[in-house]
Amino acid sequence: MSRTESLADYLRAQARRRLDRVEPNDEGRNARCALALLDAAAYAGSLPEDDPLVLMLERAGCFGPLGDEPFDPGETGLSLIRAWQGGEPHELLLTLRAST
Repeated sequence: MSRTESLADYLRAQARRRLDRVEPNDEGRNARCALALLDAAAYAGSLPEDDPLVLMLERAGCFGPLGDEPFDPGETGLSLIRAWQGGEPHELLLTLRAST
């Protein structure tokens, strides 16, 4: 699996997690977050392997020490993803890079 596929799969899984959450009175927050993560996943999946954002995440260690493991943003990155409310997909990737 390529790095971009791994990243996209991870973001889709987090979107599914948000869709599965049931919180009274969330006023659509989980749905908005899920849509933003699905948008980011589609964006990430469309990037070439040599895109600067992908390379920055690789250098930050999000694909393991050798760059060939499944995407893992670490605890801080996971917290950022779980709190993502929307914005441009590249902004999420830049934020993840800065969090590592």
